Amino acid sequence: DIDGTLVLTGGAGVRAMNRACADFKMSPDALTGIPVAGRTDRIILSDVVERAGHRLDDGLLGQLRDRYVAYLADEIHHPGRGVKAMMPGIPTLLDVLAGRDDVFLGLLTGNFEAGARIKLGYFDLMKYFRCGAYGDDAADRNALVPFALERARACGFPECAPDDILVVGDTPHDVACARAVGAVPIAVATGGFTIDDLRATGADLVFQDLSDTEAFLALL
Repeated sequence: DIDGTLVLTGGAGVRAMNRACADFKMSPDALTGIPVAGRTDRIILSDVVERAGHRLDDGLLGQLRDRYVAYLADEIHHPGRGVKAMMPGIPTLLDVLAGRDDVFLGLLTGNFEAGARIKLGYFDLMKYFRCGAYGDDAADRNALVPFALERARACGFPECAPDDILVVGDTPHDVACARAVGAVPIAVATGGFTIDDLRATGADLVFQDLSDTEAFLALL
């Protein structure tokens, strides 16, 4: 997962999406009251558009996505009202994992692919991920693991048992999408959910953050 797990972008995504929606005669604060944590960009936009009395067909989705991505490329460079930072331990952990021949790193995010590249590119983290699954692939996050696996196999990732797949994220939605395919959910309380919240979802393991590299490597 990206937002709340790898990085925080200071609200750049929400600001960019609000600007995109305003271009289509929706409220300049169109996302107010719409849940965003752990949800795909596609389903967030669907909720916004339906609340405005319309339907998100493929044509409108494409236009909104293109505007959003263009605005995100601008907003990512502004400080915003929230924290903008890599989460604790992320650079070290990714460096170590990328250097192992028994680990394949992939993204599984609700972000549109172009948006994911902007967010991770800002922090120079995209280089760690050879492929992934994105909000372009499905509205339902629970459908994303199979997309990620298909692309990983195309990059040379061998067949493996579901319980050799770790899905790491900061929301109950991340836990649920792992459970949907028999993968192992690893939750981290660096987003908007506490350790107790995440334990209640049935995550196999919950970390306060990923600063203890050795503790994470022990999972492997």
